[in-house]
Amino acid sequence: MGQIDDLWRYDGRRAVVTGCGSGIGAEVARQLTELGAEVVGLDLRPPTLQLKDFHEVDLSDPASIDRAVAAIDGPIDALFNIAGVSSGIRDPLRVVTINFLGTRHLTEALIPAMPPGSAIANVSSLAASAYLANATVTAGLLDTADMAEGIEWCRSNPEPVADGGGYRLSKEAIILYGMANVTTLGAKGIRINCTAPGVTDTPILDQLRSAYGQEFLDSFKTPLGRAAEPDEQASVLVFLNSAAAKYITGQVIWVDGGSVAERVFGDIADARHVERGAKHG
Repeated sequence: MGQIDDLWRYDGRRAVVTGCGSGIGAEVARQLTELGAEVVGLDLRPPTLQLKDFHEVDLSDPASIDRAVAAIDGPIDALFNIAGVSSGIRDPLRVVTINFLGTRHLTEALIPAMPPGSAIANVSSLAASAYLANATVTAGLLDTADMAEGIEWCRSNPEPVADGGGYRLSKEAIILYGMANVTTLGAKGIRINCTAPGVTDTPILDQLRSAYGQEFLDSFKTPLGRAAEPDEQASVLVFLNSAAAKYITGQVIWVDGGSVAERVFGDIADARHVERGAKHG
């Protein structure tokens, strides 16, 4: 095997994957296994794929998270935070608790077991594309010290929590969390990045379809003209925690079929049109 191949391999590395039971998480676990990793899966239900270890975890329950962390023995070279729920569950506080607060609790509990050279890959969303515009509000959630304080913040700030059913806020917080911790983690030799998937054919899509109807999903058109498959999302996450990405940290990668690029350039084109109109008016 050549040196370039080695950059992508996970031989001798131990990876923890949340949400390993289905969708993107299951595909990440499969790809990691094929690349030689020792995979420890975390989810509410066991995966169909045979992994090195599996531990049940409920990301809405700090005690459940602590039990799962205690059950993971030994160093962790790569952490993949993929588990999450959509606004389709119709419980905004629970969405924020699972997608951000529980994920943060798990991550910070596992960081002491991560040696220099390890990496964290989180999953945000296309729904978080306005994260900079909303950052001053979202930063308040990041400033909370733990899950209990985070839940109290959500109860005291119902408007940003309710907007987007909690999903937008939770996924914007995931992006900012990586950026906020890039220096602290970098000093430990740990990288942190995230992807922001567009519409992807996973069980979360079924949640959204049941809650809002197929027309809601059909409204998300991409330049590539289709939804993503789980393996297309998984491969980017696997890359981010591999040695091939060892100088990438603090980034969000939009794995969205070109949606953000199309929107950004559309805004630029509209602004230029207005500017030209003003000059000739």
